[in-house]
Amino acid sequence: MMNRTAQIDRKTSEVEIELKLDLDGIGKAQIETGIGFLDHMLEGMARHGQFDLAVRAHGDRQVDDHHTVEDVGIVLGKAVDVALGDARAVRRYGSALLPMDDALAQIAIDLSGRGLAVLPTPFAGQIGGFDGQLIDEFLIAFARNGRLTLHASLLTGTNQHHRAEALFKGLGRALADAVTRDDRLDGIPSTKGTLR
Repeated sequence: MMNRTAQIDRKTSEVEIELKLDLDGIGKAQIETGIGFLDHMLEGMARHGQFDLAVRAHGDRQVDDHHTVEDVGIVLGKAVDVALGDARAVRRYGSALLPMDDALAQIAIDLSGRGLAVLPTPFAGQIGGFDGQLIDEFLIAFARNGRLTLHASLLTGTNQHHRAEALFKGLGRALADAVTRDDRLDGIPSTKGTLR
């Protein structure tokens, strides 16, 4: 059985990121991005996705949080892609309907090999000091670099923190569903014979 782990490092003039991912973990997270809200969202995603995630990021936050948030999405997406390998004997599709107090998120994932994010109405304004529009930047970067199709909807909710948390926890659950091994499957779950 293949070890489904990845370690991805990214260094640019704007950010330095070290990330480790184990798709078959227990939901353990060690997140240090310097952005408390992003750390909280990634911890929830890992916990509810039951994968182990370690992230250490240092970015040009004196400019703003954009580069750090987007690049963490890039690196996490790449890590998922690497850890999956050829995606042999995985369910491929995953979904979650996740409530968080007043918010209800619906997430669907296809490990299609084609990076696309279809997202809800963008977040506007600040969420506890975090620029809400960066949630879209993270999700788009994650889907593109993970080479997966991501559909995310917010069905209810007015509290911006709850809406974001429902999305990230739902994303973890849907990803866990999609990457689950299925012993009944033999080979790649595609009529083309390839996903990656």
